[in-house]
Amino acid sequence: MDESLLRLTAFITVLLSMACAEFLYPRRALVMGYKRWPANIGIIVLDMLLVRILFPAGAVGAAWWANSHSFGLFNWLGWNESVSVILAVILLDLVVYGQHVLFHAVPWLWRLHIVHHADKEIDVSTGLRFHPLEIMLSILIKISAVVLLGAPVLAVLMFEIILNAMAMFNHSNVRLPLRLDAILRWLVITPDVHRIHHSIIKAETNSNFGFNLSLWDRFFGTFRAQPTLGHTDMVIGLEHLQDASTHHIGFMLRLPFSGNIGQYPMLKKSIKRRG
Repeated sequence: MDESLLRLTAFITVLLSMACAEFLYPRRALVMGYKRWPANIGIIVLDMLLVRILFPAGAVGAAWWANSHSFGLFNWLGWNESVSVILAVILLDLVVYGQHVLFHAVPWLWRLHIVHHADKEIDVSTGLRFHPLEIMLSILIKISAVVLLGAPVLAVLMFEIILNAMAMFNHSNVRLPLRLDAILRWLVITPDVHRIHHSIIKAETNSNFGFNLSLWDRFFGTFRAQPTLGHTDMVIGLEHLQDASTHHIGFMLRLPFSGNIGQYPMLKKSIKRRG
């Protein structure tokens, strides 16, 4: 099967599966619910079109180039293919974790990422809601990491599919049995873990940065087990945008260029003191 068709099939399958699961077993009552979906789906369609135009080969193409030219860490080490695939997937997940932290730390990067956090409710569609400029920058970071690692093509394809699937899973509004969640969160980011990251409270917004493995948040001290107000009473979104019409695609595209980014960036105060 063609790589693009495989990824699209996996994307649609997971999206529909999680949409059905959260409809049948919702974790929280959603006020706007599906009213947000046209904008959230619309912006990911725009993102995908731009990626196909500007980066037709993408990260998989970068992996093919690196392997064809014997470039990158794993090509130089010459390790067993299976070992290289597993380690490459794990290290790419670490790169995504680090990128996510960076987008919360640096104010101008937060301007792009703010579109994702401006959603005042969280469900599977929130996992698709990213500004095109953030997607473009993320692609460049991913391609750079793939080339430097010399990641196997299979590893990159697996990682792309897993990352997209997990983004939809852990943003979903599905209610998992608490015992199952308690087990899963030791390895992966569950919906209850990631929902905390979308809290209106700054300390909670700047926690639980992982998309796949929960290992990185635990290791770097950014893991938070439960929200202060509980999952049913916590407020989702950003404090300074609670009265804004955040579920319109025009608003999302303009938002990074607006003046107010709130007090969320982790480096904002230290930058002000130095000025």
